[in-house]
Amino acid sequence: MKVQNLFRKLGLLALALLFFAAFMPKPSFAATGTFTESYYGSNFYYKVYVPSTYTGSTTVPLMVMLHGCLQNPDDFAAGTRMNALAEEKGFIVLYPEMNYFANQNMCWNWFYDYNQHRGAAGEADIVKGMVDVVKANYKINSSKVYAAGLSAGAGMVSIMGAAYPNVFHAIGIAAGVEYNASDTALGGINAMSYGGLDPVYAGYDAYVEMGTLKHRMPMIVFHGSSDTTVNPINATQVVSQWAQTNDYIDDGSDNNSVDATADVTTTGTVTGGRSYTKYVYKDKSGVELMQYYKVTGMTHAWSGGSTAGSYTDPAGPDATRIMYDFFATH
Repeated sequence: MKVQNLFRKLGLLALALLFFAAFMPKPSFAATGTFTESYYGSNFYYKVYVPSTYTGSTTVPLMVMLHGCLQNPDDFAAGTRMNALAEEKGFIVLYPEMNYFANQNMCWNWFYDYNQHRGAAGEADIVKGMVDVVKANYKINSSKVYAAGLSAGAGMVSIMGAAYPNVFHAIGIAAGVEYNASDTALGGINAMSYGGLDPVYAGYDAYVEMGTLKHRMPMIVFHGSSDTTVNPINATQVVSQWAQTNDYIDDGSDNNSVDATADVTTTGTVTGGRSYTKYVYKDKSGVELMQYYKVTGMTHAWSGGSTAGSYTDPAGPDATRIMYDFFATH
């Protein structure tokens, strides 16, 4: 009788385990040619686009896209058309989504110190954790993981480059701010209007944050000359900050081995669209490290984006394609 009761209990236990397994969160693996949402935890979600060409037989690049305020992954994907480029080029795209309960405007809280450091259990760690999940579920080339963002998302991209240089190998900043531009919400507003911390100090701060994981960080910036939401002075500060950081990384000294003086300046005009100035920054050996596209007359927007999403300017140069091409060469 005791043996029969034991088997009965084991049978019930097995049924219980099957029941709970059926309702447990599934891994975020998605079929090819899909754009799928998954829950990360702590009220954070993310979406992943997997191109139809993905087979899992070889590693592919990963692009991490951080949306701006009042946006979400669907909106940002539609506006940037990054999924269409991923389908063409064969890379995977991760769109972390800001937690509404942490910021009701859906802004990444780049202006708080606890979000600006590795291992501080802030938003930088959450984004990195999402990258880890994607890497666990897909064959990602770890040397080809990139991040790009708009506005508040771009502020977080600056942070990701400094906090996790071992994860991200090049970054793109559209209408954003430098690393450590502020440590308070009020300071963040002031930085958006007037610029942040002196880039010399911010550049050293990013260098220190990188620690033993440091490597030179290729970086590309897009900013509209008529942006009244994030003052264009922030674009020059982003360039100066990362020039200073890369300068320190070269040899540990502030000796202008990389500086914020453009080595090449060119101008161009999009057919039927806006004119722009492109600045290229190289190290002393002539190796290109940074680019800055200053788009004439553009306001607070993703340059060259689609009106299917918010905060886009279709008349500007195609930031999506230009950024990815820049990343691919670095």
